[in-house]
Amino acid sequence: MANMSRFKMSQERLDAIKEELNYLETVREKEVAELIKEARSFGDLSENSEYDEAKTEQGKLYSKIAELKVLIENAEIVDNMDTDAPKDTVTLGSVVKVLDEDFEETYEIVGSQEANPRMGRISDDSPVGRALHGHRAGDVVTVMAPAGAIQLKIISVENK
Repeated sequence: MANMSRFKMSQERLDAIKEELNYLETVREKEVAELIKEARSFGDLSENSEYDEAKTEQGKLYSKIAELKVLIENAEIVDNMDTDAPKDTVTLGSVVKVLDEDFEETYEIVGSQEANPRMGRISDDSPVGRALHGHRAGDVVTVMAPAGAIQLKIISVENK
């Protein structure tokens, strides 16, 4: 098999993915099978929209199950901190307060599977995450964004 990339995540995220997979393989798979069985009872499958919808749902379900299995098989558990990095530098797990011109923002640097920009959780693989990595409070970093270069001043770095 080709060399697949690893997916950085916390143990909590991995547990949540396993729980979702278990639900899909047990409860949801039975529900979809029942939908297909019910739709078949309506007769002619060539013009049976309920059957088509149920089969489409089954395809989506199997696709999601396969996706979750790949995530689990390639999970790399990170314990929220690069222990080799100095304690005052930005690393995975850091909470970083930055200033973009006059706008202050706080980010938590997380693995790609836990990123949620709306909640201030950005991936260490994102442009901002990569630019901040290894820097300290007081540093000014340049982020290459689609709209052009952005200057961010690091106000504070908190590591758990």
